[in-house]
Amino acid sequence: MTGGREEADVALSDVPLPKGPPTTARGVRTRAALVSAARTVFERDGFLASRLTDITAEAQCSTGTFYTYFVSKEEIFMAVMEAAKDEMMHPGMPHVAEAEDPMAVIEASNRAYFETYKRNGRLMMLQEQVATIDADFRAQRLQRGEAFAHRNAKSIQKMQDAGLVDADLDPIMTSRALSGMVSRLAYSSFALGENWPVDDLVETTTLLWANALGLGNRVA
Repeated sequence: MTGGREEADVALSDVPLPKGPPTTARGVRTRAALVSAARTVFERDGFLASRLTDITAEAQCSTGTFYTYFVSKEEIFMAVMEAAKDEMMHPGMPHVAEAEDPMAVIEASNRAYFETYKRNGRLMMLQEQVATIDADFRAQRLQRGEAFAHRNAKSIQKMQDAGLVDADLDPIMTSRALSGMVSRLAYSSFALGENWPVDDLVETTTLLWANALGLGNRVA
């Protein structure tokens, strides 16, 4: 391992977090401006190449102002991810009620995922970059992915119980395989720049989900 890599391989969770949010309206605005500027710089330059001076220049504030709200680049990165959390959150495949069309539910879930990924492609690529150099952030990503896979597995199990899909499939492994397919397509298209149309991605992945589950053999 090179010296540069050792310096970069810092645990983000070891960076001290702010004691609390700003207590004044001006402080809230200034901190929000810094977070917005940091996202712009991180998405433009990547995490490793970004400098605090780039962030303060983008936010049009001094270095002293930056240190009023954050202690490091790692800390403001975590603030960027926290601010984007709701925007990037995807609930997974919802429970399929007896009266619902399972194909429509899968299609809607895939569409929501691809559209969210497209809006946040640069940030999603940034997450991948940081996950390769920071063990704690990587563990958090794995935990979120595991939770997502289990939510989809519960929906698959419900459809199995209702006799809608192949009962021999292992729900969690099937969920991981199919969710991984969708995730990789989204990453290639919207983070790496292949730029496939969302409609084409949704149509293809929904058909692959249905075929893999055996849904087409059971739903008219």
